[in-house]
Amino acid sequence: MRILPVAHYAPTLAGWLKNAAARRDVFPFYASFKVTARCRFACPFCNMKADRTGDLGTADVMRILDNLSRSSVLLTSFEGGEPLLRPDIGELLRYARTRKFYVLFTTSAKDLWDYPIREYVRWIDFFHVSIDEGHGNLEMLDTVLPRLTGLHPRVAVQTVVTDATLDALPGKVRTCHGYGASIVIMPAARMEGARDCFPDMRRLEARVEALRRAFPGTILTPASYFRAHRERRCSAASIIIGPDGRLFYPCHIRGERGPNLVETELRTWLTGPRAAALRARMSACDRACGWYQYFSVGEYARIAALPAVLKDLVRAGSRSGRRLRRRSKAAPGAGRP
Repeated sequence: MRILPVAHYAPTLAGWLKNAAARRDVFPFYASFKVTARCRFACPFCNMKADRTGDLGTADVMRILDNLSRSSVLLTSFEGGEPLLRPDIGELLRYARTRKFYVLFTTSAKDLWDYPIREYVRWIDFFHVSIDEGHGNLEMLDTVLPRLTGLHPRVAVQTVVTDATLDALPGKVRTCHGYGASIVIMPAARMEGARDCFPDMRRLEARVEALRRAFPGTILTPASYFRAHRERRCSAASIIIGPDGRLFYPCHIRGERGPNLVETELRTWLTGPRAAALRARMSACDRACGWYQYFSVGEYARIAALPAVLKDLVRAGSRSGRRLRRRSKAAPGAGRP
């Protein structure tokens, strides 16, 4: 994994120490930036298709990236909608690469190879592809994944699971393992304006843990995610930014909005009374929506979870390294962007 300059980690470390001292997650480490609401899909468990928000201009997106770079955020994820629908996405990725965080990119585009992906991967630290029955793009497991893992060393499939699709999960994990990719398994969270496809979490947990044993180093979903969900332990250690630049806070599910990050300094606003009141509402919430981001990212930041997290990351990294070395020997130059 790319090592950032030591000074780049300082805001994250400071935020982590302040969170530990306060015993609450005030400062986030992960930012999901929905850079566009436009999408070619209409997944039944998603409400993005109802969002008519227009895209921010390139300069405003860059201002938000600067804002995040000054904060405790260590990983910024480009999401949507479909981020590839932005004509300036290459410019934005290149700019994000110069900021003080890692860059994650998530796409579900079936026509992925119609875009200059070989250029884009140069600016991306973690490349995720959303593949599931809701997107209707399961063929991408075989048409996209093997080629993509040859271009980038850290590729993962994101798959949303419902009760109706739970039995198909072993095949997806097996395929990812075979191609040297990781997989993030998440339930279809209950969202306003979308169909309730939330699975039986006990069945899902049992299936995930069995698959984790069968395919070590493949599943990125933290084992503690399910426990956090049972204990209603969602966390503000991650944030979501809407296509208009406004912060969903404390969570996307509740629909409450914070400031516009084009204009408002994130790290300052988080310490104010409005943010504190919204976090208190999050702590009192009993919806147990299962939204993956809010129940998993906080787990990565817990001291007790670090050994398991590091173990999974080392296993995944070792598998990626072995795969790329094998391809390099088989075909000189292969596996390089």
